[in-house]
Amino acid sequence: MRGELFVSRDPETLLVTSRFLVERVFQKTRSDAPRERAIVRHPGAVTIVPMVDEHHVCLIRNFRISVEQTLIELPAGTLEPNETPEQTAPRELLEETGYRAERWTELTAFYMSPGVMDERMHLFLGEELEMVAAAREPGEEIENLVVTWSDAIEMVHDGTIRDAKTIVGLLYCDRLRNACQDRRGGGRRGKLVRRHSAIGRDTTEMTNFE
Repeated sequence: MRGELFVSRDPETLLVTSRFLVERVFQKTRSDAPRERAIVRHPGAVTIVPMVDEHHVCLIRNFRISVEQTLIELPAGTLEPNETPEQTAPRELLEETGYRAERWTELTAFYMSPGVMDERMHLFLGEELEMVAAAREPGEEIENLVVTWSDAIEMVHDGTIRDAKTIVGLLYCDRLRNACQDRRGGGRRGKLVRRHSAIGRDTTEMTNFE
């Protein structure tokens, strides 16, 4: 389908920034008339669900100048050049929250806003946290917000949390928690995921939600 609806021609670069670029491309329509589109090309990003313990998660308060508000979010960040999502997640968690996670689970990946950009967000679970020290970038207005899991989910449902990646990450993990509880009770089986240890070994096993 993509080959049928995409006109192959060199894109035109409209804007280059330190994090992304904007290209002009042409989409083929059913009438064969090309449609001009401006697309944000993004290297990808990660977002992390950091479990302080089995009942508490570390969110952050983050001032976002684009909406001129402080939003409640999961820690997240953009992939650096030649960096994999598995490398980005520990770096961003440490920089934004000061926590280092011993256990990492890669959960899923999704497109943030495919109507205008190609950013792919990789969702990770971080467990067995140790507080070290935050290393926030100059100008970042971030503070940790540790809440119970039930309070985090309630903030999604009552509209307190309005950040899309945070809503996706929390509800996705909540679904896994419920599936694991059902599994222990003889109901549905939990989801198998790929787990990354702090030294890079990969194993596939049941997510350890309690």
